[in-house]
Amino acid sequence: MRTISIGKQSFSSIRERNNFYIDKTDFIREWWEADDAVTLIARPRRFGKTLNMDMLNCFFSKRYEGRAELFEGLSIWNEENYRALQGTYPVIFLSFADVKEQNADDAMQSIKFNIIELYNQYDFLMKQDCLSESEREQFASVNRTMPDRDITKSIRILCNYLYKYYGRNVIILLDEYDTPMQEAYVNGYWDEMAAFIRNLFNATFKTNPYLERAVMTGITRISKESIFSDLNNLKVVTTTSSKYGNAFGFTEQEVFDALDEYGMGNEKELVKKWYDGFTFGRHTDIYNPWSITNYLDERRLGTYWANTSSNGLISNLIRHGDINIKETMEDLLAGKSLHAEIDEEIIFSQLDARKDAIWSLMLASGYLKVLHSEFTADGHFRYELGVTNFETQIMFRDMIRGWFDGRDSHYNDFIKAMLQNDKKAMNHYMNKVALQTFSYFDVGNKPSHEMEPEKFYHGFVLGLMVELKDKYHITSNRESGFGRYDIMLEPIAAGDDNAPSTAYVLEFKVYDADDEQELQDTVEAALRQIEDKGYDAELLAKGIAQEQIRHYGFAFRGKEVLIG
Repeated sequence: MRTISIGKQSFSSIRERNNFYIDKTDFIREWWEADDAVTLIARPRRFGKTLNMDMLNCFFSKRYEGRAELFEGLSIWNEENYRALQGTYPVIFLSFADVKEQNADDAMQSIKFNIIELYNQYDFLMKQDCLSESEREQFASVNRTMPDRDITKSIRILCNYLYKYYGRNVIILLDEYDTPMQEAYVNGYWDEMAAFIRNLFNATFKTNPYLERAVMTGITRISKESIFSDLNNLKVVTTTSSKYGNAFGFTEQEVFDALDEYGMGNEKELVKKWYDGFTFGRHTDIYNPWSITNYLDERRLGTYWANTSSNGLISNLIRHGDINIKETMEDLLAGKSLHAEIDEEIIFSQLDARKDAIWSLMLASGYLKVLHSEFTADGHFRYELGVTNFETQIMFRDMIRGWFDGRDSHYNDFIKAMLQNDKKAMNHYMNKVALQTFSYFDVGNKPSHEMEPEKFYHGFVLGLMVELKDKYHITSNRESGFGRYDIMLEPIAAGDDNAPSTAYVLEFKVYDADDEQELQDTVEAALRQIEDKGYDAELLAKGIAQEQIRHYGFAFRGKEVLIG
């Protein structure tokens, strides 16, 4: 039985040690025969991008010339013309995976260090007659003190030197190209990094006469205007593209064969529930390799893929988003779908402003999957999206719970107090939560159409209710009686001995000094609205007795909360 190696991304090491490996060498043939100049492949994290890039390196690079044993027994080795192609090109293999700095200067230094290491791999060229004296001086100038403007041309210059030595144009492989851009957006130096990367890519991929062809991989397709404005030779393959659909991730048949190999064939349906669901174009039932290899190794279910990243950008966009985003997340976690027009070009500068931008990012990141798509009359694609699988659903619930689960959080205490109808404790705990959490947001002290603080508080409390998903149907902003309530908690399987019997209707109001003297007046206004609008009608129609329905009015003034 082959040994399962977790986290190994070296193709040669996996093959040399006969580690568990699913044959993806058909990707070599498919990519080569496509004959595209520069290919950008966007796939979620932990989907075998780096391993596939290293596989390309091992197959084409002159450094691996004569290493037939790495590919013997694999699909690509069945064709003689590809056997003759192995080890015949100079290859530059570079990764930006570690460029995760908090400021522009450190990020530039990190990229510079990666390029210095790249040059060090080819320092033998310094001793070759193919380089002139001035070229040797340039080679030696690639060091920590080189100006940023020289970095942008350094890869193209290295391609020239490799061409002179090998007599062939160069294949360039750039892994995780978008990591510096995401970090630049999060840490506030987007413009500087975008300008630098634009110049680097233009010199490397556009005006480089020594380029044979190239592959870039990443999670997102960053907008053409940001860094690809000069590249008209770019073939983009996103998660909605069918091209290379089986090359990244495991197919269902591959997963089921692996389960049989390791004596876990009876776990197929359970594994499918947890880890199936990724779709790439027409290719459905794709599984995340990281989750599957860890499951095979640990022989137990777990949120393996979901736990490999802090998901900070996604978390911030949801947490700081308006009530519509929070309500949509509520629906998604309840197994419903959303409909949105998706622009797969991620414009990071517009993530906060564009309504559907977060869903585009979540689709690219693998958190959502395409259930259905249609081409609209106005020339756009409209998608029906759902949460990818059970593992992802758990991740989202943990993410939302984590917002209120800090070291000093009284989140769980608030939920317990509410269920026990302990209003004094509810007020105590909610005010502590508010003081701790509201510092992340602009909550305001006076209602305004622009700020819509009532919707902010609505979304905040809605997030607190995630803990109760297993016991209550949680709905918000739905019609009942003569209006729309804010939040309703309806017991699941009401009447069963072990099920909760009390239902809840929650109404939120922000204190308005023009209409109310005290915060208590705001609470009473919220409670009157529940009564006057007949919000209990939906619960009463479902057979829940009036005495089993509890009303809470929430009044907010800045970070001060009063519940009655």
